[in-house]
Amino acid sequence: MSKVVYEGWMVRYGRRKIGRSFIHMRYFVLEHRLLAYYKKKPQDNVVPLKTLLIDGNCRVEDRGLKTHHGHMVYVLSVYNKKEKYHRLTMAAFNIQEALIWKEKIESVIDQHQESQAVNGNKYQSFEYKSGMDNGRKSSSSDHESQFSAAEDEDDSRHSLMRRTTMGNGPPESVFDWTKELDTDLANQSTNNQAFSRKHWRLLQCQNGLRIFEELIEVDFLPKSCSRAMKAVGVVEATCEEIFELVMSMDATRFEWDCTFQYGSLVEEVDGHTAILYHRLQLDWLSMLVWPRDLCYVRYWRRNDDGSYVVLFQSRQHENCGPQPGFVRAHIESGGFNISPMNPHHGRPRTQVQHLMQIDLKGWGVNYISSFQQHCLLQMLNSVAGLREYFSQSDERAAAPRIPVMVNMTSASVSSKKSEKLYGSSVHKRSMSLDQITSSNKNVSMMDDYSDEDEDFQVPDQEVLPPSLDSEAKKSASEEEPADSIDLSIFSGNLRRDDHEKARHCWNISDGNNFRVRSRTFCYDKSKIPAGKHLMDLVAVDWFKDSKRMDHVARRPGCAAQVASEKGLFSLVINVQVPGSTHYSMVFYYVTKKLIPGSLLQRFVDADDEFRNSRLKLIPSVPKGSWIVRQSVGSTPCLLGKAVDCNYVRGNNYLEIDVDIGSSTVANGVLGLVVGVMTSLVVDMAFLVQANSAEELPERLIGAVRVSHIELSAAVVPKLDPDPSDLPKS
Repeated sequence: MSKVVYEGWMVRYGRRKIGRSFIHMRYFVLEHRLLAYYKKKPQDNVVPLKTLLIDGNCRVEDRGLKTHHGHMVYVLSVYNKKEKYHRLTMAAFNIQEALIWKEKIESVIDQHQESQAVNGNKYQSFEYKSGMDNGRKSSSSDHESQFSAAEDEDDSRHSLMRRTTMGNGPPESVFDWTKELDTDLANQSTNNQAFSRKHWRLLQCQNGLRIFEELIEVDFLPKSCSRAMKAVGVVEATCEEIFELVMSMDATRFEWDCTFQYGSLVEEVDGHTAILYHRLQLDWLSMLVWPRDLCYVRYWRRNDDGSYVVLFQSRQHENCGPQPGFVRAHIESGGFNISPMNPHHGRPRTQVQHLMQIDLKGWGVNYISSFQQHCLLQMLNSVAGLREYFSQSDERAAAPRIPVMVNMTSASVSSKKSEKLYGSSVHKRSMSLDQITSSNKNVSMMDDYSDEDEDFQVPDQEVLPPSLDSEAKKSASEEEPADSIDLSIFSGNLRRDDHEKARHCWNISDGNNFRVRSRTFCYDKSKIPAGKHLMDLVAVDWFKDSKRMDHVARRPGCAAQVASEKGLFSLVINVQVPGSTHYSMVFYYVTKKLIPGSLLQRFVDADDEFRNSRLKLIPSVPKGSWIVRQSVGSTPCLLGKAVDCNYVRGNNYLEIDVDIGSSTVANGVLGLVVGVMTSLVVDMAFLVQANSAEELPERLIGAVRVSHIELSAAVVPKLDPDPSDLPKS
């Protein structure tokens, strides 16, 4: 029997074919190459109930919170990318235990990936390790295990983190306001700010909180909606403890939220998204002003730096209609950002940001201007309530248990009296285990493997100081062809327009807007403006179809085929957007030839494992609402570790089909922005990550800016059948 990495009791979670969920306590054992579970702690040669072979192709899918008879469990699913239907699902009653298991399994997967890189590819990828002692046998009672990411390269909390799954996303757009980087600051540092001076001003200090008011372009907001306000405070508790309280809708909420009257679950969409009904207790002229209630989407995630994000946005639901005696308020955006801080005198500290942008509706808003601001400040004061709740309690021994959620009745609430709202029948989407498996095929994580989260390793041999070595070594990827390419021979259905206010077009984004690893990155973690691109972006296509469009470079007359006829090499990036109508935005990058020995040439000719570990995306939203800019952020992401990338090696071209639909979190990110796509200007930079001193500095393959894209303007491509003899690598 091989050495045990981790073991302990967990919950076996699943669904029967009739649609009902079940949970069983099982004893899980993680070894170096195997994950198995038993009915009881194994002794001698007991045969496990089920096993899963662990190798470098495995992934850990975070399915979030699932409800079973009113109790919530945190669910993880482990599967192999090459055998997508063979998976092992486990769960825990507290988030800490689930996260420990998640990181232990991922550490074993990382060890296999590293060994594959060493044995099968001479270009070794140095990946971030979480700081856990993988050689030590530990048990599930060891709650002092390190289950959050260690210090990253820039000491920042990033928006795109390694193996973080954020769920399928809400049914409608929910804006993530928690992760914006100020454009000017982003060119200097990737550190998140508690607030951005460009978009917030301090309104007042109240109850030990800083209250900020948003400074925003009003064109992006409904006229009836007030400006967003945000409370920022420090709470002496762990992120998990605060998260448990924020997610609760039971009696404990009365102890810290003075605006809470009643809350219930309307529908559980997935493990990270739910529809909630919420009644507000507002103390402003209650004899004259009707009480308010809410029906909204609540969407949450946990980042690998240990922070939690909880987002709110109103939506209509057939089972949560208007209630007699209540005015239905509307949340434009809101939620909590719960971020860990350094402990103080041995006590944990957490920064809590609570943002709310709400229209309380009714006559009071229109005739009494102070009504909305008074009620909004009252809601934001819940951060002070959290602080006082924990400051008056020393109970830290037991791990917080995921709260019980009261369920709303499945029948239409609008036809019932208000007393019947307190029913506890469960309204949940019923799906068989086969349906769940098919709907979550090959689910991966976008921003799960961040460039910022890696521990860059320096070779053991002695090297020259950076100042002396900079002139001695020159990366092959830095060499550029001297001759320019005639761009007039290429065309795409999305036009190029360099005018600043142009709409539904693309242009070349300045490489200096993106920061990449410098030549001395392995010594000082420094980054520099990217500068000139390695390849020329010659055309962009915007396609739509009833099915996913793969291998679009085979289309006659496309830029890749034209380049091939001219003896040029093309890199085609096909970003596939899922939905009832499938969309593809295709970027054609062209160069005269690949420099032998360069990192780009090695990427093109390598196997898929190497490509997945190196292809990097740096996103940015230079123009758009503040909320959307926060949602996207500007943290680099390794695409092959976040979503499924299919590589097609053709004649003088390499096509990369980036399947956004393969990732639950990528679907969630799309849900945040697709509704306002016509108001956005988005920058994307693609590059091959440098993982050794010889490969530095990093260089961009290319960068593009797409402006105010219209979904209705996409065209249906004419694609010939994919030839069976097409060479692939």
